[in-house]
Amino acid sequence: MFAHASAGAQDSFKLVRKIPVIAADFAIDGLENIYLLTPGGQLRKYGPAGDSIAVFNDVKRYGKVYGLDVSNPLRPLLFYKDFSTVLFLDRFLARKAALDLRRVEIAQASAVANAYDNNIWVFDALQSKLKKLDESGRLLLETPDFRQLFDFPFQPEKIVDGNSQVYLFDPKAGVLVFDYYGTFQKKYPATGWRSFQVVDRQLVGVQDATLLFLNPGTYLQRQYQFPSSFGGFQRYQVSNSKLFALGKDSVAIYNAPF
Repeated sequence: MFAHASAGAQDSFKLVRKIPVIAADFAIDGLENIYLLTPGGQLRKYGPAGDSIAVFNDVKRYGKVYGLDVSNPLRPLLFYKDFSTVLFLDRFLARKAALDLRRVEIAQASAVANAYDNNIWVFDALQSKLKKLDESGRLLLETPDFRQLFDFPFQPEKIVDGNSQVYLFDPKAGVLVFDYYGTFQKKYPATGWRSFQVVDRQLVGVQDATLLFLNPGTYLQRQYQFPSSFGGFQRYQVSNSKLFALGKDSVAIYNAPF
């Protein structure tokens, strides 16, 4: 049972700037650089002030992008679920390497993420296991079969490596937390969330028109109601004390009350 602390729209999100761009998805790294996937098949990187830094033009080579992980700004990665392929870029968005997961006997992955030590985490959906691989695809460790560990179905759509733990997010089942050795630690019932991040040791998500912060130690949940003017935004990301919101023709950056 969560304890709640709510903040209404009167606490206000103050607009800092807008970056005019049409994008299908986006992500923010720890330096508040903005990465935008355009409908035309580009990945663009902008600085915190909206200045263009780099462009990658070959996004569509492996089909639709299902995952964009920029937690390591020196090695952004793109995950192509339909082709079980991971593409590694450098900080200027130049292609470094590609890993075909099917060649390492992972025929169907549901989520991929950077690991803290320059390896990657992959959820093998057919074997129902979390696996850690190096960049060449060599298996470093794996968990037991989730179907043996848990009495509920679980297939994450996002993995986050942070705070010396690995967080797996399934909007239908919540968040499962593992340590770096693949040992299960905790489950948080963050069901119905439309997004998931780990920011400053808080679990962060969006549900309906509300931004949620869950303290995993105290289970205190803070809630921030979005103003009615936010109805046109498609996706949200949080970084430090800012909220980034993706609209039809721009990314809006707000100073936030949290």
